[in-house]
Amino acid sequence: MLPTDIAERHREVAAVFTTLVESTTDWEAPSPVAGWSARDVVDHLTTWLPAFVHAGSPYGWTRRHQASADPLAAWREQCGAVQLLLDDPAQAESPFMHPQAPAARLDEAIDRFYVSDVFMHAWDLARATGQRAELDADFAAALLAGMRPLEEMLRASGQYGPAHPVSDDAPAIDQLMAFVGRDPEWRP
Repeated sequence: MLPTDIAERHREVAAVFTTLVESTTDWEAPSPVAGWSARDVVDHLTTWLPAFVHAGSPYGWTRRHQASADPLAAWREQCGAVQLLLDDPAQAESPFMHPQAPAARLDEAIDRFYVSDVFMHAWDLARATGQRAELDADFAAALLAGMRPLEEMLRASGQYGPAHPVSDDAPAIDQLMAFVGRDPEWRP
């Protein structure tokens, strides 16, 4: 099971993603997300979060690297910036008041929206690049349990595709990915 401490959980989830990014050799490889390449997976993660953090808090960072030009540099920059923020109690425990998200502490908002996104997109990047990702089954089951009651809202957001059929006894990772619209058997 991943740590309950948010900074440590980010550190572990980001480490898995970092290993995948560092080992990627074909950034144009198709991913399980329709219309996205491996590069697009990293671009997604490094594009939305800075604006999200800036919109709800006085904290954040300026992006110097773009995944379109250098996915590895963009990921490392963001990974380091997020970890610095989470490791600083003054920033991590500060109020987060985003106009389109519930009020929370900044670290809780990052955990809820971003760490889970990195976790799920690690599966996408691993599949796109033919790598193996060691994803925590308990965390996948917990994410799925938290998302199921919100299914109608999640689908209406356009962020998730239709659920993919999977057996009730499928591994937790397969169930989570099927819920968010991925085919657990997808291969490039």
